[in-house]
Amino acid sequence: MIVEETYLKGCFVIYPQVFEDERGYFFESFNKRTFEKHTGITTNFVQDNQSKSLKGVLRGLHFQKGEFAQAKLVSVIKGKVLDVCVDIRKQSPTFGKHVSIILDDKDHKQLYIPKGFAHGFAVLENDTIFSYKCDNFYNKASEGGIIFNDKDLNIDWNLSAEESIISEKDLKLPLFKHVTFD
Repeated sequence: MIVEETYLKGCFVIYPQVFEDERGYFFESFNKRTFEKHTGITTNFVQDNQSKSLKGVLRGLHFQKGEFAQAKLVSVIKGKVLDVCVDIRKQSPTFGKHVSIILDDKDHKQLYIPKGFAHGFAVLENDTIFSYKCDNFYNKASEGGIIFNDKDLNIDWNLSAEESIISEKDLKLPLFKHVTFD
């Protein structure tokens, strides 16, 4: 396993060791001891989520507030996404900055997103299956979000407006400058 910290403190790109042969491939998608050794982060994942989406679907930017804030370990089981996380930690020197990374079923890299980040992804291939582990349970009353096309964040989603498929809920999310993060 190779782990690289992004310029957003606590946010890591993880490259698992993949063993391939004529039968296919094998890799450990998560090993608590190895993860802690390479990141220094002790976490207890309590909920796994999975979504399947068509090409053009854009989900996010979402986060959980307060005691229900979530760290996530995200990956793609099948297909390809542009994954984006935004630092919403008010005291962070990178507050309002984002990282975007391509995740796919070819190299199997993962992104660890710590608590205090908004998260979203744009689906770049049909029938993409996206997976994420969370270290806290979802709580509807604690959910928050930021509109995907906020000009202050200036995120390039690798999708044109015409090919984007966005839920009504996500289209009504507020601008970054109007969000309460507490």
